[in-house]
Parts: sequence; C-alpha cells; structure tokens
Amino acid sequence: MSSDINDLKKQIFYELINLAGRVFVVVNYSEDVIIGSRGFLPEEKEKGLVLVFNKRMNFEWTGQALSAKLVFGSKPEQCFVPADEIVSVFSPELSAHFSVARTTKDTPPQRRGRPKIEASAGGKKVVKVDFGRKK
Repeated sequence: MSSDINDLKKQIFYELINLAGRVFVVVNYSEDVIIGSRGFLPEEKEKGLVLVFNKRMNFEWTGQALSAKLVFGSKPEQCFVPADEIVSVFSPELSAHFSVARTTKDTPPQRRGRPKIEASAGGKKVVKVDFGRKK
C-alpha cells in the first residue's frame, strides 16, 4: 500500500510541476531524510520542512526517493528524501494540494486511520473515524 501511495505522490509531483512550473513538498523529520550538513532545524523537526522545486532545477525521483541539490540561504545542500517521509505535495498557483496523514514509525499499521464501525439505534451501521492521535 505504501508503494502505491508513493507512486501517487510522484505522479502528482510531476503533474503539478509540469502545469505550474513549481511544486512545494512537505517533508516529515526522519533520520532517513538527508538535508546535507544543514539537517532539520528544531521547529522543522516538529512541523516538517517545506522544499520548493521548479522545472529548471536538477532533481530526480527514482525508486522510492526524491533527490536534489537545494540551496538554503546561499549554501547548496545535497538532499535525499524517501517518499515515505513526504506528507504533502502542493501548488499555490493551481490551488491544488495532496496530503497524507503523518504517521510515526512506532504506530502499528493496523491502527493508522482505520474507521471504527459501531452499531446505532435502528440497526444502521455508523462509521466513526477518530483522527486524533492515541497516546
């Protein structure tokens, strides 16, 4: 399933960049993500990091990762982002946004976003989805 979602992220990434010329990507903090020697700032570790790509840049999305040399301030940094850590792909110009729920490595897959089905009065089934994080 993760592979299918990652393929969808890649497809949306390329569609948006071809239509708008640039695309924004929100990346989760993970030890698997490499942002050169810069790394993640404390706030980015908590909220994620937004990376901007445009058609003129030299980037490559091969297999299950996106890699590019990105400039932070005036310093270029070699970046490697596994597709699993991309939580959002969007284009302000197109008012288009694709997001997936943030998950943690210690959350069992069967507990991620699965709806709870509960019976209600009258014999009807009600699907109740709890989007809150379990502690």
